[in-house]
Amino acid sequence: MARGQEQAAPDAVLTRIGQVAMLHHAGDREEARDRFLALWAEIGEHGDPLHRCTLAHYLAGTQDDPAEELAWDLRALSAAEELTRERRADRHEGVPAARALSPSLHLNLAADYDRLGHREAARLHLRRARATAESLSPGRYAQDVRAAIDRLALRLAGPDRSDGPPEEWGRPPRQRP
Repeated sequence: MARGQEQAAPDAVLTRIGQVAMLHHAGDREEARDRFLALWAEIGEHGDPLHRCTLAHYLAGTQDDPAEELAWDLRALSAAEELTRERRADRHEGVPAARALSPSLHLNLAADYDRLGHREAARLHLRRARATAESLSPGRYAQDVRAAIDRLALRLAGPDRSDGPPEEWGRPPRQRP
């Protein structure tokens, strides 16, 4: 197969992740979590960073425990950073996707830390989300992420409250990059 054809071929793992994400968006959170976990076991902690980033990003959204959600969001960010740090854009097509996902990853972490009562960590990741959102291409995804950043910024600017934020606070849409 020619080199150009190899690059144009769909990524089977990302396709499978997307299929499970549709299941989650359709409302079957528990089944989606189980399938995502099976994919994680298949990919492994040392699998392709784009696969780990995307899968951990989606897996975070299926968690019931905020601490578990934080753990998966941290895995997603770590994989994205590994991808952008260790590979050049001309060697892995996932680098632009990881960069585009960065604002959402930081925003999710900010929301996680806020739910757990760690407001300074939340503010740090919110600043990083805002800074990386500047590089997003114009479009619906960028608008949604920036709007979620603004909503969470308003929440974090307010007084500390012991109750957690509503689910929609600071949560951008979880999309495949």
